[in-house]
Amino acid sequence: MLRDITLGQYYRTESVIHSLDPRVKIVGTFSFIISLFLVKNFIGYVIAALFLCVCIKLSNVPPKFIFRGMRAIFFLLLITMVFNLFLTPGEPLVSFWKIKITKEGIRLAIMMGVRLVFLITGSSLMTLTTTPNYLTDGLEDLLKPLKKIRVPVHEISMMMSIALRFIPILMEETDKIMKAQMARGADFESGSIMNRAKSLVPLLVPLFISAFRRANDLAMAMEARCYRGGEGRTKMKPLVYKRIDIIALAVIFGYVVCCLVFGRILF
Repeated sequence: MLRDITLGQYYRTESVIHSLDPRVKIVGTFSFIISLFLVKNFIGYVIAALFLCVCIKLSNVPPKFIFRGMRAIFFLLLITMVFNLFLTPGEPLVSFWKIKITKEGIRLAIMMGVRLVFLITGSSLMTLTTTPNYLTDGLEDLLKPLKKIRVPVHEISMMMSIALRFIPILMEETDKIMKAQMARGADFESGSIMNRAKSLVPLLVPLFISAFRRANDLAMAMEARCYRGGEGRTKMKPLVYKRIDIIALAVIFGYVVCCLVFGRILF
């Protein structure tokens, strides 16, 4: 299951989405996420689904690889839907003991489940089509106005990029530790959910040691290359908006307008 996490990974291929400016992809991803919280009906989610499907098609990333990440959040998705299903007040449809399933609960559970799936898929698509270096450059450029109030923009962008990059590395490290402990007799698959959770505790110590070791190696590598932060640094490949980026921004703006009109205002 750990290998199913796609957030933070980069899928190397050639596509329209890969060639876009990272700032456009970051703006598009945040616009897509915000739109999911603005829509109030299923028409808005249909528009979001069509927009997401077109982006996946243009990215040339296999859909199986993208949706593989859904396995890792299955329990979070299930808990979210169950809580909304049973704890939402409204017109009761099914009632047994003290538990009621309402019409509003079913609607909210479905919408929250779809929203979470779209959110994870859209975020994964951004990291799958953008290298960590370009992601850092894009974040830094978008946050540049905050420098006027002495916000360390470069450092924040670097930390976010490194955090995303370390997600698949730590997942792979966890998988290796689990296999090593299973070879020595550890059992992570049998028993109740609580027993499985307790069996994962011995993984934390070697995982933290490995994480600190990798962080120390990264710090030494940056120090050896005379890294001193973003002040005065230049870029080998400066970010420049192209015609395709302007078209993409226009498409994103059109998508947000459609979501607001058809998913919130008219219906």
